Amino acid sequence: MRFLHLISPIMCILPEVRAPERNVQFKERMMWTIIVLLIFLVCCQIPLYGIRNSGSADPFYWMRVILASNRGTLMELGISPIVTSGMVMQLLAGSKIIQVDQSDKKDRALFQGAQKLCGLLITLGEALAYVMSGMYGDIKELGPTASMLIILQLFFAGVIVLVLDELLTKGYGLGSGISLFIATNICENIIWKAFSPTTINTGRGTEFEGAIIAMFHMLVTRSDKVRALNEAFYRQNLPNIFNLLATVLVFIIVIYFQGFRVDLPVKYERYRGHTGSYPIKLFYTSNIPIILQTALVSNLYFFSQLLYKRYPQNMLVKLLGKWQEQGDGRGGQSVPVSGLAYYVSPPTSLAEILYDPFHAAFYLAFILITCALFSITWIEVSGSSPKDVAKQLRDQQMVIKGFREKSVIRVLNRYIPIAAAFGGMCIGALTVVADFMGAIGSGTGILLAVTIIFQYFEMFQKERGAESLSLF
Repeated sequence: MRFLHLISPIMCILPEVRAPERNVQFKERMMWTIIVLLIFLVCCQIPLYGIRNSGSADPFYWMRVILASNRGTLMELGISPIVTSGMVMQLLAGSKIIQVDQSDKKDRALFQGAQKLCGLLITLGEALAYVMSGMYGDIKELGPTASMLIILQLFFAGVIVLVLDELLTKGYGLGSGISLFIATNICENIIWKAFSPTTINTGRGTEFEGAIIAMFHMLVTRSDKVRALNEAFYRQNLPNIFNLLATVLVFIIVIYFQGFRVDLPVKYERYRGHTGSYPIKLFYTSNIPIILQTALVSNLYFFSQLLYKRYPQNMLVKLLGKWQEQGDGRGGQSVPVSGLAYYVSPPTSLAEILYDPFHAAFYLAFILITCALFSITWIEVSGSSPKDVAKQLRDQQMVIKGFREKSVIRVLNRYIPIAAAFGGMCIGALTVVADFMGAIGSGTGILLAVTIIFQYFEMFQKERGAESLSLF
């Protein structure tokens, strides 16, 4: 008996959204996308009932924006369980530990069910770990009732995220819930860091958090305009204009690279004269490598902090990561100061790069290698490998111009694996550049936001084009 067959008895109790039985119009899909986004934003503002304010550090502080999570609310865990379960199941399928035939409808349904079950179990496990670690207050003070209530709230919030994501991916909305939530959270963070009216006492006087508001405030209130402008561009521990300009520059660079592609000319075997092209983009796997890499690092941070809090003197725990409280404008959060967690975290300034060049070099190598490996693995498990593309072309009775049907795989092998690996490395390199420049929202966040927004732009263009054609 295969592993997937063990999932069959519990498929009936897993939450599921039925696929639409009719063609959902573009305006209706837009409406459902907006509704899903509003539900997510409301959940981000509803506080968890029964928690107590504790001075404990936030394990996901570094990844909150990217994981679409908000501390102390129903969206505490964000999309982390879904992304982690997807990564685990895809890697198990890619390594053939789990046998799945993606061309078989029943196998696909069982695999999706297994991925969903894995996501729910991870949600439950993370909720339990959060409560047990004292993140919401001492567990003895909380008591069993409040602890169980917090776990249930986090679990049902995870179910809501799963259902909202499935609602969009099944065709009722546009794109996927995961992409929508990530882009919304990152864009919200960038806008807040640029225009935040919150005031902070920095020791040099009261300053606005928002970079643009702070610049105008300094220019109006200070007599030395050159010094005020210099401080607005390069102030420490708060968003500055240089960070904002770096963010805009990275946006432009990523959009420019989105246009890089190779168009393979194809033709129909049955109909003479009918030709087309099969595009192979530089970012062949889009933002998938960076999403998987983020999930990997976020789980490393989570378990490293959890273990270090419990066993700070253990040598293996120290090798995994040693953490230290920081109160210099970072909200009193824990940051890694040594161990593996430190070396996979981005340097936050040029001074840090010069102080510890090995850290910067290790981080660069880690990002490039993991993004390339995840990208290559993804094409094998997602049905976009040269063999899968050749099968799709064959099923559509199409061949590459100038080549026989048997040579199609050989031609695709020249382009797709290279595009996947090199594209993944380019995504990683742009992430590192954005981190080193101090771009707002982290390099990973900006890369995700730009690629997701560009995907939605292409989706809108395609849908509008199809809708205008249907009118004639």
